[in-house]
Amino acid sequence: MKLAMIGLGKMGANMTSRLLRGGHEVVAFDLSEDAVKKAEAEGAEGARTLAEAVEKLSAPRVVWVMVPSGKITESVISELGELLSDGDTIIDGGNTMYKDDIRRAAEFAEKNIHYVDVGTSGGVWGLAEGYSMMIGGETEAVSRLSPIFETLAPTAELGWGHVGPVGAGHFVKMVHNGIEYGLMEAYAEGFEIMHAKKDFALDLHQVAEIWRYGSVVRSWLLDLTANALEGDQNLSDIAGYVSDSGEGRWTVFESIDLDVPAPVITLSLQRRFSSRQDESYAAKVLAAMRNQFGGHAVRKAK
Repeated sequence: MKLAMIGLGKMGANMTSRLLRGGHEVVAFDLSEDAVKKAEAEGAEGARTLAEAVEKLSAPRVVWVMVPSGKITESVISELGELLSDGDTIIDGGNTMYKDDIRRAAEFAEKNIHYVDVGTSGGVWGLAEGYSMMIGGETEAVSRLSPIFETLAPTAELGWGHVGPVGAGHFVKMVHNGIEYGLMEAYAEGFEIMHAKKDFALDLHQVAEIWRYGSVVRSWLLDLTANALEGDQNLSDIAGYVSDSGEGRWTVFESIDLDVPAPVITLSLQRRFSSRQDESYAAKVLAAMRNQFGGHAVRKAK
């Protein structure tokens, strides 16, 4: 299957590579010429404008948008709405607010342009491990795109699924990220307690490695925490400043709208806010984990 990948940041570039290795044809576009040239070197067909990317596809065209959520996504998808036509499909694989998906899909339905939202998890490890994808959209459109999802997923059968109508994909991914906040906070607090117990002179990297095997708290996040602690368990080069990309907030807002208690997710979001005011070891662990699984930038300690 041939498709256009719009946005060659860390995830977009890695997804392009995985698709190419899976035998798909990819037209790659990014504002960065270097990113386009890198994709071309791997076998993609480069494009220097959004219009050129669309022109290089045969109808019905498939365009995957992998750019930062917010104004940039809105701008790109709006422009695509003017370039695409009857029977074409837009896939939004970024961290879009699900209500925006529903609005856009209704607008594109008038032009018979299909809109599919794909909540994507996997970060910088997705190229090797595959991506977890939560997909929202019309059944017919999702089925037609299944070869793409099967290639990007950990296996053709596992790690992806059509979870509901348009908006459902990003809704599930939003809750996924809210849960992630709570898990990360629990790990961070536990390691801070152990870090504070100076009497035992604990090797926190050793502890993380022990927990990785057989323990009920073993997980991929723990694997990444062990990576971060190796060599410098004090995380001396990382400032305890933890950003949030929006999904945790949206999950908390949704819990309020639905009258569903979510104290752990809510408090973990508040802890991120507190990290921006006071230095703490738990915040350093959180920042290190985000860097490990998603390649998110960390602030250097002063």
